[in-house]
Amino acid sequence: MSVVGQQFETELSELRNRINARLADYMEILEDCPSPLRESMAYSLLAGGKRLRPILVLLACEACGGSIEAALPAACAIEMIHTYSLIHDDLPAMDNDDYRRGRLTNHKVFGDGLAILAGDALLTLAFEVIARDTQPGSVAAACCIDLASASGWCGMVGGQVADLQAEQRLEKQNSSEQSIQKEFAAETAQNLYTLEAIHRRKTGRLLCSAVTLGARVAQADADSINRLQEYGKRVGLAFQIADDLLDVTGDAAKLGKKVGKDASLGKMTYPGLLGIEASRQKADHLIHEACDLLEPFGKRADSLIALAKFVTKRDH
Repeated sequence: MSVVGQQFETELSELRNRINARLADYMEILEDCPSPLRESMAYSLLAGGKRLRPILVLLACEACGGSIEAALPAACAIEMIHTYSLIHDDLPAMDNDDYRRGRLTNHKVFGDGLAILAGDALLTLAFEVIARDTQPGSVAAACCIDLASASGWCGMVGGQVADLQAEQRLEKQNSSEQSIQKEFAAETAQNLYTLEAIHRRKTGRLLCSAVTLGARVAQADADSINRLQEYGKRVGLAFQIADDLLDVTGDAAKLGKKVGKDASLGKMTYPGLLGIEASRQKADHLIHEACDLLEPFGKRADSLIALAKFVTKRDH
């Protein structure tokens, strides 16, 4: 690893430590929370992970001249949203996963009911944290709107619905092998369009919100917010393509979850539609475009550029 690479890894580690410490603080202050609920929330929220979304909040805020301390509440809030989505996504009614981040999923430890409620509690706590701990109030309000839009009916949740609908359509196609051969050949372009639309909402909107949250906390100008938004769109889609690739080529021990899950569920994926090499090329092209958008920020955006490149090179 180069000296620059080592410095960036050190920076990421330091940021994760700050995020993890603040997340632990937020769990500690839930004094009146029923003990089983708090344990379930903390079990998933404090389980570690890349912390990509909150790190993006912090780096975007710095790129716009703001401080990490000011952006930490928004960073923690987006990680709470992300964790709630993982808890619900792992449930039997959704993807029915047994492991997440190398250990049993929330519902396997606490049961379906408490897992659902822990996700609900993290979702609402996220907005409480932003509204209470982000200043000034006008910035807190803008951040709440941004995060709600990214995580709700027109963002992550809407993308999840579209993903479920796509699964159902593919199940019907799978009823006949001849149907697969004819319809997939005729509908490749439409499938790619549908897949991109799903990913931009299900995964991309929250990643995009991470950088715009950081920019809002720094009270950046409209051009900076727009550039970061476009950067986030590209990084978000590249991240999902990389996830699709890892589900095919990744190591379950490093990922902390099963591989080959998408194929077993009959999901549409980029490797399934484009092949592995073309998928990698598309992800690399998106990252190149994302980095070009940050040119006006100069050296302040170096860490955002390094993080974008990490998205397609990671192995977990």
